Amino acid sequence: MPAVATKKKLIRDARLEARVSRETKALWERAAAVQGKKMTEFVVNSAVEAARRVLRESELADLTRRDKIAFAEALLNPPAPNTRLRKAAARHAKVFGR
Repeated sequence: MPAVATKKKLIRDARLEARVSRETKALWERAAAVQGKKMTEFVVNSAVEAARRVLRESELADLTRRDKIAFAEALLNPPAPNTRLRKAAARHAKVFGR
């Protein structure tokens, strides 16, 4: 017996209104029709996708900035080698000489 996918019932209790040009509305209507969706569903889904993309890009930019700072900090102030690193260096020297 095939599994039945169940969707969570979203409570839609907030309203959004926007004034747009006739051209914009016609564009949305055409795009929604291509996807077989109602215009409202198309616009909401598109806005959600765009918001998620913006937030993801912002988070990546923050991570990248932090990573650059951490990398520069590690280069400028490297931590002292721990026991495992010293052992690895000794093995390397033994195998490859130095």
